[in-house]
Amino acid sequence: MGAGIAAYKVCELLRRLTESGHDVRVVPTRDALRFVGEPTWAALSGHPVSTEVWDGVSEVPHVRLGQHADLVFVAPATADLLAKAAHGLADDLLTNTLLTARCPVVFAPAMHTEMWEHPATQANVATLRSRGAIVVDPASGRLTGADTGPGRLPEPATLFEVARQVLARRGLAHGGHSQDLAGRHVVISAGGTREPIDPVRFIGNRSSGLQGYALARVAVVRGAQVTLVAANVALTDPAGVRVVRVGSAEDMRKAVLEAADGADAVVMAAAVADFRPADYQDLKIKKTDSAEPAPIRLTKNPDILGELVQRRLAGSDQIIVGFAAETDDVARHGREKLARKGCDLLVVNQVGENLTFGAPDNEAVVLGADGSSVEVPRGPKEALADVIWDLVADRLE
Repeated sequence: MGAGIAAYKVCELLRRLTESGHDVRVVPTRDALRFVGEPTWAALSGHPVSTEVWDGVSEVPHVRLGQHADLVFVAPATADLLAKAAHGLADDLLTNTLLTARCPVVFAPAMHTEMWEHPATQANVATLRSRGAIVVDPASGRLTGADTGPGRLPEPATLFEVARQVLARRGLAHGGHSQDLAGRHVVISAGGTREPIDPVRFIGNRSSGLQGYALARVAVVRGAQVTLVAANVALTDPAGVRVVRVGSAEDMRKAVLEAADGADAVVMAAAVADFRPADYQDLKIKKTDSAEPAPIRLTKNPDILGELVQRRLAGSDQIIVGFAAETDDVARHGREKLARKGCDLLVVNQVGENLTFGAPDNEAVVLGADGSSVEVPRGPKEALADVIWDLVADRLE
């Protein structure tokens, strides 16, 4: 734990970790205890707290802590602490622990915007990521005093999700903590677009955005830089993810195409409305007792997935993943859509009322343009996200 005012938030993160059954040792810097004192950390963790390599020398704490940990989570990670970690300095117990750790290491930076954006800090972050560390981009919002901007420590609940995901991947059989998306920029769409009829009504769908947000969380844990284009989603922003909020299909098209420039992979998990009203009414349509409402004439929305594929034909090796939500004859419709769209992978799932949309779990078959087919049994949406990123990572290699 670094010496930042956001240290008070880490109390809640610590509580979530201990209540979920994890044994947590708090290793602060000396100045971190100026913000939250040693008794608080000792009481919340159930373990004594020290900043010095000289305490309990017989147990060699500066080696043992790193060797025995399943995860080292540094929050808040100050600019000074990031610099020390990037350059291998070790002048206290925390920085010694970072050098001996052979488990996943997560840094959650928190500092003023100018410090975060400084070239030195960005270079240190790039260095840490190149070595396999997970550096969660800070949130944007109110900072110390009246300042506002990027540099805010993400909320404890979102940091806990990062820790949970990293530990889950570490428990996988095949090197689950590997950073196979490190250095990659991925774009994900999520949610469901709304096509306005008048100022108060719209045509929409049941998509909640849960699958797209699961894809974003898992991609961060695997080391990717993530841009999430979210349509009408009432979910907490995932830690370390740049979120672009949109409303309609045309809004999403503009945001996705802009974000996709230079991206290594684009995953279109959003439910984009196929049609929109041809004639938008500037004033609310009134209900009358004397006549039935006029029919709403529809027109096609842009084909964002198809446009991404066409743009890629210019020579990019970008991996493009589509989603197909089907209600019947799922396999046949999926293969037809894959051939029609020309994307690399198509995730096909059956949808309906109380099925997939808004549910915490999902099942799907992932079809490949190379003729492959991977069935994913029903399970948490993070499990499907991991399979998708496995397939994307293979193709990026």
